[in-house]
Amino acid sequence: MFDSKQFEKDAAEIMARYDQKKAATLPLLHLVQEKIGYIPPEGEQWVSEKVGVAIVHIREVVSFYTMFRTKAIGKHHIQVCTNLPCVLRGAEQVMAYLKERLGIDAGQTTPDGKFTLSSVECLCACEIAPMCQVNDRYIGPLDRAAVDKLLQDCV
Repeated sequence: MFDSKQFEKDAAEIMARYDQKKAATLPLLHLVQEKIGYIPPEGEQWVSEKVGVAIVHIREVVSFYTMFRTKAIGKHHIQVCTNLPCVLRGAEQVMAYLKERLGIDAGQTTPDGKFTLSSVECLCACEIAPMCQVNDRYIGPLDRAAVDKLLQDCV
């Protein structure tokens, strides 16, 4: 259940940094996600009210940025870059191997809640293609051995 009271102190500090309330949109969304793990509809509504914009604008932001989630994810969020440079260097094979190893498809979470697998557009690390982001850490270049090590390190 969403309880906005847990955010008020931090939200006030965030809002104080900006001359225009609307500018606090991304930091407030990050706050909700940090506290809950994802952004529920009630969180979108709360941010909408805080910054004084229609909820549709908040939903546009949440759905546009891959860093925002609208449902709970696993402890380890593996986001595989599937943009052109990574695909040219084997991202499709990496994704197929991860699906095989984890027993899930992109957009799914393992039954034990340990891993969520996502396919994302450019993570801006072409120099280590093919690559992925695991939570806040970039890993690459990836091959089967690197994927095996990644999964072992997460256990």
